[in-house]
Amino acid sequence: MEETFGLIGQMKVAEGKRSEVIAALLEGTSDMPGNIAYMIAEDLEDPTSIWITEVWNTRTDHANSLQLPSVQAAIAKVREHITGFGTRVETRPVLRG
Repeated sequence: MEETFGLIGQMKVAEGKRSEVIAALLEGTSDMPGNIAYMIAEDLEDPTSIWITEVWNTRTDHANSLQLPSVQAAIAKVREHITGFGTRVETRPVLRG
């Protein structure tokens, strides 16, 4: 059986577009099979950065999510505002209970 899978990543966005990118990503990721948590945080020191923290039942669930029409549409909607990616860390979440 696969272990839980986590991902923490920094996304860089165009100046003044952070709220728009966050809204689109949250809307497009509201129903993803196998997802335990999907959180977006605004970087307090860099107004062009967001941090995305994901927790999945399995690595396969995460991979499958990238093919979901809602996720593809969200990415397409904001692709022009994404300027790059920073730190990316894969984790094995340890869940309570």
